[in-house]
Amino acid sequence: MMKVTVYSKPHCLECNLVKRFLNDHQVEYEVKDCGSNPAYLEEVKAMGFLGVPVTVINGEPIQGLQPEKLLQHLRRK
Repeated sequence: MMKVTVYSKPHCLECNLVKRFLNDHQVEYEVKDCGSNPAYLEEVKAMGFLGVPVTVINGEPIQGLQPEKLLQHLRRK
């Protein structure tokens, strides 16, 4: 089963676009709100990124809004 996690902040435009993209493709995902839980931002930094959104698909992180890259990883199931 595919596991998808989106690290985001509430008023982040790119974050909301990533979530909309996943919704449009009927992908279930977990949201980790870095705004309300600083530990999630530390997880993002541990992956080598400084900000959100970061989408993790089966352990592979993708930074920002990259629809083609997201689709490639989603097709790998």
